[in-house]
Amino acid sequence: MEQARLADRGKRVLSDAEQRRRERAALKLRENLARRKQQARARRAGEAEDGIGLPAANPVPGPAPNQGSAGDLSEE
Repeated sequence: MEQARLADRGKRVLSDAEQRRRERAALKLRENLARRKQQARARRAGEAEDGIGLPAANPVPGPAPNQGSAGDLSEE
């Protein structure tokens, strides 16, 4: 059987594509960590978040749903 290529210390040698994929994944993880740290610092400082995220999470101006009083449902 053919064994995977191994480096001097017994670790598997990665192909160029696999190495680039891992580098991209590591970069994304570092960006995510930095973003989460910034969000945590902003929450501790009482600052508003930067607004980046899902559009549905942003409040829409106007009356909130189900804000009517109980008297509004009377039928005459």
